[in-house]
Amino acid sequence: MAGSVALPGMVQADPLIIDETALANDRLTPGIYPSAPMPEGFSVPSEPSHPPVEIDWSVGLKGSYTASSAGNAFVTTLKPAFTATHQGVRTDLVLDGSAELARAPDGSFVVDALSLKLDGTTMLGSDTTVSGTAGLRLTQDLPGLPGANPLVSVPPQVLTGTLGGGLDRQFGRFNVGLKGNLERTLYGPTTRRDTGLTDNGQQNVWEGDGTLRLGFAATPIIEVFGEAGLGRDWFDQRGADATSRSLRAGIAGQWNGIWSASASFGVGQHDFDNAGLTDITTQLYDASITYSPDSTVSLTAALATAITPTGADTGGTAKVAHTASADASYTINSWLRLRASADWGHARIEGSGETETSHGLGAGADYRFNSRATLSADYGYVHRDNSLSGTFDSHTVSLGLTVRR
Repeated sequence: MAGSVALPGMVQADPLIIDETALANDRLTPGIYPSAPMPEGFSVPSEPSHPPVEIDWSVGLKGSYTASSAGNAFVTTLKPAFTATHQGVRTDLVLDGSAELARAPDGSFVVDALSLKLDGTTMLGSDTTVSGTAGLRLTQDLPGLPGANPLVSVPPQVLTGTLGGGLDRQFGRFNVGLKGNLERTLYGPTTRRDTGLTDNGQQNVWEGDGTLRLGFAATPIIEVFGEAGLGRDWFDQRGADATSRSLRAGIAGQWNGIWSASASFGVGQHDFDNAGLTDITTQLYDASITYSPDSTVSLTAALATAITPTGADTGGTAKVAHTASADASYTINSWLRLRASADWGHARIEGSGETETSHGLGAGADYRFNSRATLSADYGYVHRDNSLSGTFDSHTVSLGLTVRR
């Protein structure tokens, strides 16, 4: 009879007897239990579970020493921060919070920054995205810093609240973007050595603006777009209320994830309700380019123009600023990254005759001890030439340690 032959000393299992132990083990195999046993190729692996909210946190401690034409100073800063992220099927939410506690040059401790921001994005469909943001930020400049107004002994606190939203929609080769933003800024009093307590309530302002952007994909990598903007400034004390309008056209492109660039040119108007104030009309330039051939190299350059309120302790009706910046980073290996930056700016305060030109350079390195601790060293140079306060130069070196989750 053909078939297998039992070897001496071996006991063959009776095929009519069911091995319940083996059956139980099969039913406990991942991807099979509690279903009946089946070939492994037909089992469906279960997806890894993840918590509904993932929380990351970090704590940074940094010391900075500044030597300048206006004196020297040493500042110590402690910065705790956290990020809570929820990734849903259609909606993603990110909550960021941070605080900065600094020891000022005069020895006092100041909470110079507090911030809380919530960002959300929802996919309504394959071609429609809705986004929203809400945030609060409290800032205060450190007293006694080199280059600050020598007549200000206690700078004002500035509280800013922001609420915004956007809608992006694609129609074939066309895409439409609609964005709106509402911002409220409150300025606290300033303590001055010449006039004592100075109220900045006249600078408290509501700022609302909206933009409509229409783009056309001329090629798979090049987009031509036009953008129109409308804004409004409402001050608590009438005087500088204004309506702003902007219109610009530009081109944007992305190539193979290595190059991305955009450039636009337009005109902006800032019309004051008060007929006694001179309206502002200026050309608007915006451009940016990024080169990142791989994950280790990143080069970025940008140019921008903006019209904003002047802020506290500043005369005039509005600030027109033109800025240019460049940043570079190179990750040598898994534990060392090098950084460099440069910037230039020119600003004028309308209605006061004040102008300022500035430029700066920076360099830094990040050394990672492990996945949780990073040591950072930085150097920065700043030059300012202000028509009212004169020339200011500073050199700052800093060393900081950041521990993260």
